[in-house]
Amino acid sequence: MSRIQQTFSELKNHNKKALVGYIVSGDPDISSTLNAMHLMVEGGVHVIELGIAFSDPMAEGFSIQRGHERALLSKISLEDTLSLVRTFREKDNETPVVLMGYMNTFEALGSKNFSSIAKENGVDGILIVDMSLEESKEFTEETTKQGIDVIRLVAPTTSKSRIKKICSEATGYIYYISLKGITGANSINVKEVGSKVSSLQKMTTLPVVIGFGIKDGKTASKVKDLSDGIVVGSVLVDIMGGKKDEIEKELSIKIKDLTQALSMR
Repeated sequence: MSRIQQTFSELKNHNKKALVGYIVSGDPDISSTLNAMHLMVEGGVHVIELGIAFSDPMAEGFSIQRGHERALLSKISLEDTLSLVRTFREKDNETPVVLMGYMNTFEALGSKNFSSIAKENGVDGILIVDMSLEESKEFTEETTKQGIDVIRLVAPTTSKSRIKKICSEATGYIYYISLKGITGANSINVKEVGSKVSSLQKMTTLPVVIGFGIKDGKTASKVKDLSDGIVVGSVLVDIMGGKKDEIEKELSIKIKDLTQALSMR
């Protein structure tokens, strides 16, 4: 059983929801990212998504775009991130780590080479924002050989027939985008999200997590019962972009707020 499967299985057995935390690798530098990863786990984050810095992160809002820019200034590379995960594994061999980014970055290493190195260094999954089903056969085959999950996105506008195809190709979990637009958007329509997620869950046995627009305990509490977990990104990336000597404190406060909301009955 993979780390992702194990994590969601244990959470389900204890009737708990997953907290998936996203930060950008190398933002503002490698050591800060590593410290944040361990701090997130200590605070109650169950799955870490590491954004891979890209010069044109088209699906991202202002906060995460700035995170990508800061990481690029630190000259972070995909290889550096793979080494970062290996270092993280020296102290944590249980928390799933998913790499989230854009196809050009991963293609530069080649699907076979990337998959092999990613497995060796302890990566559990990939979420490639602009990798369509039609263009992902080779990549999916190579990652599957290495036991690396391919996380897939489902949007509010995705047709049912398309969702069925996406679910048939996905492993690990399904990431449901709760809002139309870019990351960091506001105003989640809870009723609409609930209906969409309920329909999605009938098409897959994989866990479903909700992302976009979840920034604090208040917004988390509104959607926590609709799926198997939530994804929080923009607000954490904003914290990583703050004063270095305040990152640890602010990150701890924010994660505590989120974990408390998820544990409330």
